[in-house]
Amino acid sequence: MWSSMRKFVFFALVAGLSLVGNHFMIQPANKGLDASKERLKANMVRLSEFEKATSAAQSLSKQLEQLEEAVYFFEQKLPPTSEIHKVLEQVTLIAQKQGLHPKQIKTLNRKQNSGYVEQPLRMTLEGDFTAFYSFLLEMEKLPRIMKVRMLEVDKVKGQEGGVSADCIVSIFFQHAVG
Repeated sequence: MWSSMRKFVFFALVAGLSLVGNHFMIQPANKGLDASKERLKANMVRLSEFEKATSAAQSLSKQLEQLEEAVYFFEQKLPPTSEIHKVLEQVTLIAQKQGLHPKQIKTLNRKQNSGYVEQPLRMTLEGDFTAFYSFLLEMEKLPRIMKVRMLEVDKVKGQEGGVSADCIVSIFFQHAVG
């Protein structure tokens, strides 16, 4: 009987020790482990957000470099303001080379913009339509930025293929550094 009592006491002691160990050691350790898992998940989410932000920042850096290259490219096509007379001379020579008769070339009010100057020219030209078309093609080939703002083409009476063109062409220049 003592032997079975001993076994029962030993079993009760082991079971009690297991319950006490579970309550004071295993449950707190599991709670700490769960809290660590939650912090790890939160950190992983933040890390993912940082990776996305880094990727976006790199993309923005690339776009900024491309924009800077584009600005540099267009600035190269903007002659300095001091070269306005050269551009006017080129336009007049192109018109004469194509067989057009410049009736009037007049500079209009200059427009100051951020980083550039716009100089509109009002031109009245007469000649053959094909010559006028060739004139526009030659103007397009000039290594600078120009824009035809207004264009009116009228047929000249009594002259087959003859036209009179009234147009406003804007030529863009760099601001004078001063």
